[in-house]
Amino acid sequence: MDRVDLAVVGGGVIGALIAREAVAAFPGATVAVLERGMVGQGASSRSAGVHFPRGGTERVRSMSAYSQGVWEQLAAELDLPIRTVDATVVSSGDVDAVSPVYVRLGDETVPAGDWAALPGARAWDLDGCHHADVQAVAGRVLAGLRDRVTVLEGTEVTELSSDGEYHRLALGPGRELLARRVVLAPGPWIAHPAWVELVAPLGLRVKKVVATHLEGAPAPGDPLVVFHDEDAFLLPLHERGHYLFSYTCDRWDVTPEDVGPVLEPSDLDDARAVLGRFAPGLVDRCTSGRVFCDAYSPHREPVVAELLPGLVFAGAANGSGYRLAPAIAAETVAALDLTPTGSTSPLLQRQT
Repeated sequence: MDRVDLAVVGGGVIGALIAREAVAAFPGATVAVLERGMVGQGASSRSAGVHFPRGGTERVRSMSAYSQGVWEQLAAELDLPIRTVDATVVSSGDVDAVSPVYVRLGDETVPAGDWAALPGARAWDLDGCHHADVQAVAGRVLAGLRDRVTVLEGTEVTELSSDGEYHRLALGPGRELLARRVVLAPGPWIAHPAWVELVAPLGLRVKKVVATHLEGAPAPGDPLVVFHDEDAFLLPLHERGHYLFSYTCDRWDVTPEDVGPVLEPSDLDDARAVLGRFAPGLVDRCTSGRVFCDAYSPHREPVVAELLPGLVFAGAANGSGYRLAPAIAAETVAALDLTPTGSTSPLLQRQT
């Protein structure tokens, strides 16, 4: 039977970063990443991939700052598909630096007086922002680890149990893997039968996430606009030739199987209603988009928690999995207490 020091369940961007952090912290450890589909194909493939150094709590702000440094390093090392973008934060509240509010979209200029929901709004610049192709990022991170990490795609964990020394992962008929440590990084698949009872005490819920696409090519220099009061943002996607508008969808307790890839008419209606409060002239451009879901924690901070000795859950990033993935990975590996055995896994022997 195959044995590894660490099994990471989930090959999204968080799982990929955990694998990277683990081999860096424990160079002699044998590590396997198990992904039921293809690497980065789940929630990561629908992500807007926006990073901005902000956060609603001190921990999230610290995690965001840490992650920014890691992404800058990895972007250079791995030639990741990360694109820097200027950013403006719009709010009706007090800000440190006050300037006239305007957002230029293509040949349109939207002055402060046109933001109907933000009387007296102000704006300020936000440094350190970028957006990324998250699916490609996850794939490229793991591609750089293939000589040290076994990546098993199309491999679902159907059962998970422990004998106190090893965790047994059933991978289908006649296939098992023993792991000294396991990290669950399932994204929104928190209700999978193999671990639903283990995860239940964390009090996580899954929320639908919607981002619509606005037709019209962004102009050079168009910024990312963050609408702080509404928890929404408008992102110019120059490489795709349109804008992305992300707003807060308030549909809870869904599953990935419920949501599917197709927008409902109500999704576009809701997005247009929110966008219309900021820029009525752009509503007619809102014609398509992307939809999925993510796991959210009760306190709106990512969760890194030991469920059993040597079994750690990592995720519930509240829609910010890409933005906070490096910090989540660092916290997860710090919680593992993993001392490599020094033995070579048959999985790695077959791979090399």
